Formats: sequence, structure tokens, C-alpha cells
Amino acid sequence: MTHLPHSLDRPLDAAALAAVAGGAQLTLGESARARIAAAHALVRAIVAGGVPAYGINTGVGALFDRAVEPALQRRLSRQLIMSHACGVGPLLPAPEVRAIIAAQANNHAHGYSGVRVAVVEALLALLHHDIVPDVPEGGSVGYLTHMAHITLVLIGEGHARIGGERLTGAEALARAGLSPLVLEAKEGLSLINGAPCATGLGAVALARARRAVAAADAVASLSFEALGGNPAAFDPALMALHRSTGIAASTAALNGWLAGSAHLAAPGRLQDPLSLRAIPHVHGAVRDALAHVGAIIDTELASVTDNPVVLGTPDAPRAGSEAHAVAAGLAMALDSLGVAVAHLGMIAERRLDRLVNPLVSGLPPFLADQAGVSSGFMIAQYSAAALVGENRRLAAPASLDGGITSGLQEDYLSHPTAAARKALTIVANVEAILGIELAAAAQAHDAAVPPAARAPATARLHAHVRAQIPAYADDRAMQGVMESGADLVRAGLSRDQ
Repeated sequence: MTHLPHSLDRPLDAAALAAVAGGAQLTLGESARARIAAAHALVRAIVAGGVPAYGINTGVGALFDRAVEPALQRRLSRQLIMSHACGVGPLLPAPEVRAIIAAQANNHAHGYSGVRVAVVEALLALLHHDIVPDVPEGGSVGYLTHMAHITLVLIGEGHARIGGERLTGAEALARAGLSPLVLEAKEGLSLINGAPCATGLGAVALARARRAVAAADAVASLSFEALGGNPAAFDPALMALHRSTGIAASTAALNGWLAGSAHLAAPGRLQDPLSLRAIPHVHGAVRDALAHVGAIIDTELASVTDNPVVLGTPDAPRAGSEAHAVAAGLAMALDSLGVAVAHLGMIAERRLDRLVNPLVSGLPPFLADQAGVSSGFMIAQYSAAALVGENRRLAAPASLDGGITSGLQEDYLSHPTAAARKALTIVANVEAILGIELAAAAQAHDAAVPPAARAPATARLHAHVRAQIPAYADDRAMQGVMESGADLVRAGLSRDQ
């Protein structure tokens, strides 16, 4: 996929950040350079004038009252990176690391952090050369650790991957013709501070969630047609009685997928079960929730989340301490993203059960090729139910976890990064659930919907599925079918396919 480059002359939004995560380039325009340079001049003035400033000439956290003399301020910056690079667990995928890097560069480009232009250029060089630092996914109550592992590579430490090859940080920089940074006053703190991790991961989760809800419309339409649902429930006049832009969008999508279906032309049930009748309401509610989350992420990207910020003029510089990095609003929004997308998976699993359950489907039991000898999609539905259960557990709010760190100095934590990480897991689970339903719905069409009776859009979708997933006859491991279905969902489904 070809992406147009984005400039940091203006703040990124969630969509642009997700595009950078997916491979788009990020550039530093002249106005961003000027803002960054002006802020760095303030840091130099603070250092020269001995103005007390948190993290510039003092320790951090509970050590805020320990003065750090000028000769040790470079050492402070480097050692902050070393001590804060304490992540645990598996490594983040490359798109998520790229999103964090881009979000941090965006934060510095506001012109309140005080790092040198060279520091932001170094971050952008990682993106340009596709250098992916090794960043463990766990170990952060809010921020800090993920950016510390990224910064290790900037200073020639740690490890990174280029094209899948694992190199030391110094080797990776050399491979790209870059030199390690020597961090100056405040740069160590600014590189690990703020909310870039949660913002970056949240933007990736949001982009995948938006793609999943669009795919869910397609998958649900295929199931709805196979089950002979009553499309009168999707009458736009009825749906307009509930004032929701999400419901309106979902109704339009479903009617677009089902338009022209001869299979649904005959009068069906007077009232379908809720897993069919409430599709636009659930999908619409998810859309409305994602719109809110997108607005919160956009606000976060348009805001400064570093601490402290530098203000004033070189003749009268000052550092202002605040708590923007706590990102409580972002944490709550990402918790809500997880809940919303979990609902998407929950109703999908209920539709799947109606496809396979011979008590209600009117279809071959469990869509099996030869029921009894073959189990068909019986156990695949178990897998979907298990993922729904996992999502229910994951949807508990991370933002209420609490916790006390740094000797009571940091005694409120909203856990935005944890909220983002579990939102990504929930989205992945829902992609898998929808993938199972997609494969099952195609199998149901084979059994119940004559090709000539299908809606034009669902006919194209069925053909698209069959090009990747042959009909299932217990002739191969179901896992591969499920994975192929999830791949199709992740790639996106449209009526033009």
C-alpha cells in the first residue's frame, strides 16, 4: 500500500498516526523545526541560569528534590534511559512500535519539550529506515518503559530489527548510516515522558476496530441472508426513529449489502431474534463509541503531554510542571473502545450459533458435510464462545486499576497503556470471531442460498471468501479455515470486492 507522507508542521490525528504505523513516512517541516529549536533554546537558558526545573537539573519522581549539577545533566539523561528500559514480555509488533515513535515525535513538535531538532530527526530516521526497536509489550503502568527501549536504539544501545534481522542498536544505526545520539539536558526525560505509547497503540487499535465494524456489516449480511432474515427490520424510516449516526451508517451498510436479494423477497418471520434484528443497533453503537474514542485520541495528539514543559523567553525561561502525561481521559476512552468492540464479537458469536445450531438454523446440523461422521463448524463455535468470554474478562477497566509508585510521589495511575494493550487484544479476538462467522456464513450459503438468489454484493463476498477458503468437509484442520477468515476480516471487506 502506498502512503502519502505526513508533516509535523501540524499535529497528527488518529488516522494519520495509524497510517504512519502502517508504513507512511513522517516529515519535519520548517514551522515544526522552528518550534522545536525555540524550546531547546529555553532549556539551554534554564541550564545556564540555574533555574530550578524538574528533570533538567533535578532528579525525577520521588527524587525531584535532588539537584543535578550541569556537569552531570548529560549523564542524568542517559541513565534515565538505562533505568527505565525495564519492559517485560513479548515484543510489540512493528506497526505498534512505529505508532509510538510517531506519537512521540508529534509530542516534541508542539515546541514545549526542549529537545534538539536532531533528536526528533533521529526518531523520524527510525521510521524512514524501517528500524524497529525491540520493545517489550509489558511493564508500564502508564508510559516510560516503551519509549525507553526505543531510545536505547537512538543512543546505540539495545536491539532493533531491520527487515526481520535482529541487530544491536549500534549496528542498526550504522546499517542506515546514522550515528548514536549523545543526549543533553532534559532529553532523556522528554524521550520517555508523555503519553505517546498509549496514544500510538490506541490509534492502531482504533483503526483496526473501525475496519472490524465495517467487516462485521459484511459478515452479518452474509449470515442474515443465509438465515432468511426479515429485512423489514432495517427499514431506514424505522431506524431513523433512534437518533444515532452510527445506527444510520450501519443500516445503510446492511441495506447496501442485502439490496437485490431474491432469497429475502418472500415474507419471513414477523420478528427475528435480536442477534439478527439488532445488528444495526449494536454495530451502530460501536460506531458511535469509536467516534468518541477517535475524538479523544485526536485531542491527545493536538495536546502537549510532556512534563515539564518549557515556557517563556531565553531571557526569562521557566519550566512548568503538570500532569498531562497521566492521560486519564485517554485511558477511559480506550477502556470504552474495548467494551464496544467486545459487543461486536458478542453479537457475531450469537449469529454464528444460529448458523450452526440445528434447533434454529434450518440448515444442515453444524454446517457439516455429513453430520455424524463430520462435525463441521461445531467446535469452531466453541472457539468463538471462548473468545467472547476472554473479551468479557479483558473489558474490565484498566483505568481503575490504581497503584502507587515512586515512593508515594506518583500515587494516582490511570493505566492508559494497559487500556490500549487490552483493547488491541480484544480487537484481535473479534477479528478472529468474525473470521469464523465469515467462513460459516459462506458454508451456509452453499447449503441454502442458490447463487442466482443472492444479493449482488453478498454474491461477490461469497466468491471472495471461496477464493481463499474452500468449502469445509472436515478434510483439514479447522484452525487454518479460522485463520484465513480472520485474515480476510483484517484486510477489510467491501461491497466492491
